[in-house]
Amino acid sequence: MAADPPKRYRGETYWAQPVPGFGDPSARIVVLGLAPGANGSNRTGRMFTGDRSGDWLYAALHRAGLASQPESVDTADGLRLRDCWITAVVRCAPPANKPTPSERDECLPWLERELGLLGHARVIVCLGSFAWDGALRALRGMGEEIPRPKPKFGHAARATVGGYELLGCFHPSQQNTFTGKLTEPMLDAVFAEASAIALR
Repeated sequence: MAADPPKRYRGETYWAQPVPGFGDPSARIVVLGLAPGANGSNRTGRMFTGDRSGDWLYAALHRAGLASQPESVDTADGLRLRDCWITAVVRCAPPANKPTPSERDECLPWLERELGLLGHARVIVCLGSFAWDGALRALRGMGEEIPRPKPKFGHAARATVGGYELLGCFHPSQQNTFTGKLTEPMLDAVFAEASAIALR
């Protein structure tokens, strides 16, 4: 997309490289997405920034008291996160905006190291089944024992894996928000639960 962006972004310089995690290094809550959006974080260089999914996510984080403002436009917009870190299973924008298992496996060591460095993290909010699966794989790679049977993804699903609590949440993609599969109250409820767990 960086080579042939939509008309509204022509003339902008795209980040177009692996997108790092973003937020509070002392965070107890980790928000885990799938991969950078082609014209969102792949363009801006910050997770969930500059696209509709990010509009929903950051507005919810602001309502939950985890973000200093309700929108994330670019890396110079002054946004700060409190007790929250945002990252993704796959670090580069995938072809057709759909991450593959091979891309996931290539990036998992980065996620494992990132989670290891977030020493206060207790809750992982997984945005979609791909993120849920990625979190389980990363935690297994870190030596955590995965419960049997393997926890299944669902909106508001919850699983304890070692010292972490996983919370499932439908991804705030337009496919889910436009159809009403994910609503603001549903998203708010997930972050309220995440905050409650983190404070225990």
